[in-house]
Amino acid sequence: MAEDGWLSVRAQQAEAAAPGGFDLADCVREPIHLLGGVQSFGVLIAVDPLDGTVRTVSDNAADHLGRPAADLVGRPARDLVGAEVLAEAGAAGESAVLLTGRARPAGAAHPFDVSAHHRDGLLVLELEPCAERPEAGPDFARRVQRALLRIQRCATVAECCEAAVREVRLLTGYSRVVAYRFEDAEGPGEVVAEERAAHLEPWLGLWFPASDIPPQARRLYRHNWIRVIGDVDDRTAGLHSVRGEAGAPPLDLSAAALRTVSAYHLEYLRNIGVRSSMSVSVLSDDALWGLIACHGEEPRWLSPDVRAACELFGSALSVQLAAVADRERSAALDLVRGALDGLLGGAPDERAPSLHAFAGLFAGLVEADGLVVHQTGQTTVEGPDPGARTLSWLRTVAAGLRTTGTWHTDRLAEALADAGGEPVGADAAADGDAHAPAGVLLLPLGDGFLAWWRQERTGARSWAADPAVPVRLGPHGERLTPRGSTEVFRAAVRGRSLPWNGTDLAAAHEVARAVAGLLARHAAWTAVFTQRLERSNADLDAFAHAAAHDLKEPLRGISNAASFVIEDIGDALDGAGRRHLDTVRRLTVRMDGLLDSLLRYSQVSEVGLRRVPVPLAEALEHALEIAGPRLAEQRVRLLRGHLPVVHADPDRLQEVLVNLLVNAAKYARADGPRTVEVTVERRPGPDGGPEREAVVVRDNGIGVPAAQRELVFGLFRRLHRTAEHGGGSGAGLAIVRRIVERHGGAVWLDDAPGGGTAVCFTLPEE
Repeated sequence: MAEDGWLSVRAQQAEAAAPGGFDLADCVREPIHLLGGVQSFGVLIAVDPLDGTVRTVSDNAADHLGRPAADLVGRPARDLVGAEVLAEAGAAGESAVLLTGRARPAGAAHPFDVSAHHRDGLLVLELEPCAERPEAGPDFARRVQRALLRIQRCATVAECCEAAVREVRLLTGYSRVVAYRFEDAEGPGEVVAEERAAHLEPWLGLWFPASDIPPQARRLYRHNWIRVIGDVDDRTAGLHSVRGEAGAPPLDLSAAALRTVSAYHLEYLRNIGVRSSMSVSVLSDDALWGLIACHGEEPRWLSPDVRAACELFGSALSVQLAAVADRERSAALDLVRGALDGLLGGAPDERAPSLHAFAGLFAGLVEADGLVVHQTGQTTVEGPDPGARTLSWLRTVAAGLRTTGTWHTDRLAEALADAGGEPVGADAAADGDAHAPAGVLLLPLGDGFLAWWRQERTGARSWAADPAVPVRLGPHGERLTPRGSTEVFRAAVRGRSLPWNGTDLAAAHEVARAVAGLLARHAAWTAVFTQRLERSNADLDAFAHAAAHDLKEPLRGISNAASFVIEDIGDALDGAGRRHLDTVRRLTVRMDGLLDSLLRYSQVSEVGLRRVPVPLAEALEHALEIAGPRLAEQRVRLLRGHLPVVHADPDRLQEVLVNLLVNAAKYARADGPRTVEVTVERRPGPDGGPEREAVVVRDNGIGVPAAQRELVFGLFRRLHRTAEHGGGSGAGLAIVRRIVERHGGAVWLDDAPGGGTAVCFTLPEE
């Protein structure tokens, strides 16, 4: 059954390890709506609505109606309840309703109140003895009305619950009435309000384990507002059906007020000293918020009028709690919206601040222990560091949530274990992540995410459990009582945080709305900036090209004029004059080289790329036609590694290899064997991202200090004087980067064995 997974693996293990424990799965799987019997206070009759005959009747019919059940099945139901009552009952739906008419069966000692509903294709009638009751008069109605008004005037959850338990106890006379609030749909519950007899110990503020109310019971509480148990020692009356239906499935008694009680639950009530009880459901957004739970020290069966009034209290309390929750949520969201208004300011074409600038603001909008902001490869943490493993896992989860919105859990370790991942959360904390989260509320945002997180809940709670107090044991042992459950609960919730409530999720939604506006503003600015940048780059390229062309002619004139002067009157010049002219001629030669490099750099952007499959070994051979003599001159031996086919422009790839091989020759080590290797390896990217294939040109030369590796990619940037290491303009690596980036790749420097340099670059696959 679906309920088999209700208790987590951790909780099941905790229950199994408890002294005197038993398998709670038996209790969880019990079909409490199909127990085949009713409480003996009244009689249940199931009627075929097509022919009006009795198909099923409870075995206690003789006690109430004066006729045995066997004599009633197959007979017309109108003979028992009357034609008018039967006609009114036919209009009932699937939820039980109290009929205005009363049944007066022949031979019965008194009339009966009748409730009716349809189930399993039958009309189910429940007959309860109708005695004279003081609540039947107008004073009772006025009392109920005044009590409902008092509930409706309450302004807080605490006031609502206190008013409800007070009015229900006055109305029903139970020894104890409590308002019991569930922490979440599967979690434990806390007593938040209480009215009790003076001699009873207080339960206010106590917690009860989730296993005290299994899922099938919670499901019935959602559909039936009220549940009454008249006597825990009551003798259940079985159901008698017409002959031939003995093998039919049991009648579904989900909506029946007389439905008998699970033996597990009866034993639980006996163990805590309760003889009678009533539970009234309190709902919020169609989910079970909690219960008004009533306990009596003596048997007690409430009349339909009193039950109807209590059901009204439950309904009124649900409505009022919803109104209070809406007011509180609205107030909280108003504060959130007010705090977020600043994110949306600024003109559309004005650069929007990074999300990292608002990390402190975001952290204060949701009650949490910390916040992670991840955007554009950068991570900001507000509060304690949740640990590297957690951050890595959050990035993975966020990447899969692009179209599914927020994701949240209050049991991160269990969620990760279900996904087959490594420990995160409390289990990771045991491995060294001191502040590892137990719960996460994650909001994916474009290329990043926001993640609020909570640590494992460790706050002290008062449990309805005291292992030192003796309990009366039944056949199912001590575990059918809240006493002794504390350690089980602590083990079961290990690694869980407080759950994320509706206000938390609504606040995250408001953050998403505001950030969407911020990202839209940033996108608008990016589009404008990109357009301006493209225009500026085009202008710069045009200027560089024109400057290189236009400056070369006067530069050649200066060089030629200096040469002519030296040739014509060089002998007449003194030593200083001759040196000045030599300097002019040398500088014009250098300037000419710089202009050639500038022209080549600008042409990289102008020339279109022709990307085709290129065998890297073939590209290397073409590059050696140019760079080979320089390598031979410097006695640098070439090593060839794995050289697969790559996708690139053949001419541009050859230019990249020439520049890198020439650099290896220029910056070869002074002594020892000199090598340069060209290969393809899987390496992490320059930002430490995932590994991918990169072309690596690795030498054992003089190397580049780590702090200066980015500088060498600047145009005309050299780390040595012009005359050292063979001279040059310092444009080679700038040209390499521009070519690689035009291919959509990246280029960076890494260490090489022996102190050399490894130039790595990627070429995206087609």
